[in-house]
Amino acid sequence: MASAKNDGKTDGLNRRDWFKLMTAAPVAAIAPAVAGRATSPPLAAPGSSAETSQDGPYQPKFFNPHQYRTLAVLSDLIIPADKRSGSATQAGVPEFIDALLAATGGQMPVRVIGPLGWYGMGIEVQGCLTWIDLQSNRLFNRDFILCALEEQKQLLDRIAYPKNAAAADVNAAAAFNRIRDLVVGGFFSSKMGVNDLPYLGNRVVADWAGCPQADLEQLGVSYNNDWMHGKAHD
Repeated sequence: MASAKNDGKTDGLNRRDWFKLMTAAPVAAIAPAVAGRATSPPLAAPGSSAETSQDGPYQPKFFNPHQYRTLAVLSDLIIPADKRSGSATQAGVPEFIDALLAATGGQMPVRVIGPLGWYGMGIEVQGCLTWIDLQSNRLFNRDFILCALEEQKQLLDRIAYPKNAAAADVNAAAAFNRIRDLVVGGFFSSKMGVNDLPYLGNRVVADWAGCPQADLEQLGVSYNNDWMHGKAHD
C-alpha cells in the first residue's frame, strides 16, 4: 500500500507506470491491469452489522480487501451518519454491494459498453476504485483511505457531478455515480434506510379507499372507468 513514505513504487507498479496507465486507459481497463496489486488484510466495514456477526468479520467475495475498504470509506462519504440515522456502512451497504456483484459475476444490473467493448458493472466499479487510488497517490502520495477528509473531498469533487467533470475525468465521473447509485439503493433498501425515509408501506389495511382526493388533485389525475382497463386518466 502506498504511503507518504515510499520509494516511488506501488505494489509492483512503479509510480511512472501508474501515471501512464491512469492517463492512457479507460476507467474499466484499470482494474484488471492492476489486479495483482498487494492488498491489506480483510476488515469489516466500520460499524457494520458484519463487524459483530457470529461468523466474524465479513469476508468480501467480489472485491479484494483493499477495494472493499475503499468502498466502505466512499460509502460513508456518500451517506454519513447524522442525527436521523447511521451511516451507509452501519446499514451494511458495502456488504450488500459486494454480495450483489458476487452473485451476478459483476454483470448486475446492466452491462456497460465502452472502448473495450462490453464489460460488466463490477469491472467499472473496480476500475473506479483503482482510479481513485491512482489519483490520490498522484495528488497526496498515499492511497485514498489514508487521506485526510478534506483531501478525500477534494478528489471526489472532481467526479461527483458529471456535467462539471473535466474531459479527462468523464469516465471516472460516470463510474463514481454508478457507485453512488449502488450505495443509495443499498442504504434505502436496508432496515435502517427504510426507517430513515420514513416508509409508510408494508401495513395491513382493512379496506383500500384509494389515494386521498387532495393528493390526486395535486398530481392532476383522477379515478374513472379507464382504470378498469389499465389506463390512467390525467
